[in-house]
Amino acid sequence: MPSADAPVGQITRGTTGTNRLRRVDRWIARRPALRNAADPLVVDLGYGASGVTAFELHARLARTRPDVEVHGLEIDSSRVASARTQLESVRAGSTPFRSDAAVSFARGGFEVPLPGGRRAAVIRAMNVLRQYDEADVQGAWARMAARLAPGGLLVEGTCDEIGRVCTWVALGSDATPLSLSLSLRLASLERPSIAAERLPKALIHRNVPGERVHALFADLDREWERAAGMSAFGAVQRWQAAVGALAASGWPIADRSRWRLGELTVPWSAVAPS
Repeated sequence: MPSADAPVGQITRGTTGTNRLRRVDRWIARRPALRNAADPLVVDLGYGASGVTAFELHARLARTRPDVEVHGLEIDSSRVASARTQLESVRAGSTPFRSDAAVSFARGGFEVPLPGGRRAAVIRAMNVLRQYDEADVQGAWARMAARLAPGGLLVEGTCDEIGRVCTWVALGSDATPLSLSLSLRLASLERPSIAAERLPKALIHRNVPGERVHALFADLDREWERAAGMSAFGAVQRWQAAVGALAASGWPIADRSRWRLGELTVPWSAVAPS
């Protein structure tokens, strides 16, 4: 039997790649949950075999909130030890990251242990739940969201190995899903529905006829094909035309300023499982 204070969760593959989470990091940097936080503490939950994603997260968010702190949590104690060794190198000034970067590492899981009773402004949990069962998702969401400050944000999702295809769900501090975002590298994009392979666990098995997320991808692929003539002006213009047509057809797509980045965000209600 595990001890009462054992981290909640299971050790996953721990695949980590430099610059892999750049798309979701840029999105987080614009969220009011970070910008307006009284205590800008951000948790990188399940950072994997290397602590690099925590250092990258701090570097990106510090442009918005110079006082941001990033606390990396891993269930595997050997990964925590490895990340702390990386932190020593950062402190010594032998890496591209700021030597005084407010980054720390500890052992923890979905219970999100934080020192001094603090609560997180943002919890980023990427590529963590992908290896769990769909039935485990709601419980994990509730555990993590319970450690958010009021107005805080949980960002849970999945991306490919080099960060060219990324999707995530944003949830409030009451664990209510708020939105689904897709972010794609447009230059080599054949069809937007490639993102279906990287949907968060709550949706990945729902990409079947009759489900709203399936309808989203079908409509998006159709508009992408219809906008093929815009390719002469570049992939960004083609994407903006496709997403604009999707919005005109009735899909409630938010944040037009992000479309040029290959991004698309819809309310959770538009894609929630039937």
